[in-house]
Amino acid sequence: MNIIEQTKNGVVFFQSDGIAAAGGAAHGFSTRRGGVSEGMWESLNLGVSRGDDPDHVRENYRRFFAAIGADGRRLAMTNQVHGGVVRCITTADVKSDPYDKVGYEADGLMTDLAGVALVVFSADCIPILFYDPARRVIAAVHAGWRGTAAGIAAKAVERMRDVYDCRPEDILAAVGPGIGPDCFETHEDVPNAMTAALSTAVLQHIKIKENGKFSVDLKGINAMRLEQAGLLPEHIAVCGQCTSCLPDLFWSHRKQGTSRGSMAAAIQLL
Repeated sequence: MNIIEQTKNGVVFFQSDGIAAAGGAAHGFSTRRGGVSEGMWESLNLGVSRGDDPDHVRENYRRFFAAIGADGRRLAMTNQVHGGVVRCITTADVKSDPYDKVGYEADGLMTDLAGVALVVFSADCIPILFYDPARRVIAAVHAGWRGTAAGIAAKAVERMRDVYDCRPEDILAAVGPGIGPDCFETHEDVPNAMTAALSTAVLQHIKIKENGKFSVDLKGINAMRLEQAGLLPEHIAVCGQCTSCLPDLFWSHRKQGTSRGSMAAAIQLL
């Protein structure tokens, strides 16, 4: 599987060719191109807490969902806290407006409800979308370095198995645009957290730099964890684009700080 850049009606987004080919689910990873927001949010800001004009953000959602082929009238979002919780979405969690309040905290969402778009946000952190076409179950997770260390990718697979009887070998996973290892430069606290939580197997994705700091491949670690959770390697697609390297295409917290919008990853059963 691969992650492919697409453009529809001026909206630029990324998709997994494998999930698209499986049919039955609309999905996509947004960029910052194709919306109506202005100023520091120009143009496709999907973050509802960034201070942007709500009407602009709502129009951006309409455009993004139309581009990826989703019906945006039923949504499920979450308050992300960089943890490892994956919430099962029921009809009680569904809302119609991106600005409707959410009363729970989680960094992952999953459901078997058709017509409900699961949405997670990012601006360097790693978004991951899941689809089991056999059981018709979807999930979306936000994996920053803390969520990666907490094993949220593998926990999503475990939760899909335990709650919906999914078989890991049937699950397709798309690891979306996020910060690359060259730009994700850290002190030793991040490598230490990774090895403490995930064993020395992660060391293949961590390198020490000449300045004594470390580069950490969050996408590679999450892909490794998905394989360890039972996904077939050919069912895992990883986007090679670095959000920090391409500030004209993506929002990057490292590059832009708080003067920015947010991207979203969304998936919906049709």
